Amino acid sequence: MGDRWHVEVDRSVCIGSGMCVNHAPDGFHLDSARQSHPSAEDCDPGEQLLAAAEGCPVEAITLTLAGSGEVVFPPEE
Repeated sequence: MGDRWHVEVDRSVCIGSGMCVNHAPDGFHLDSARQSHPSAEDCDPGEQLLAAAEGCPVEAITLTLAGSGEVVFPPEE
């Protein structure tokens, strides 16, 4: 099956644009304050989750490999 991804949203950075929900409706939801939350902290890798992280206008979403913590997104520079 492969590695699972750990999904985190930095709510101190999140501006509630909803782009994550638009790209991955099963992966994220907005609370009443329009702050993003992952639907599950660990999940199977997927293009929708990656698109949500890449599409976040303030890069509030971090994807890492659940077992090792290796960064999937954002890429390290």
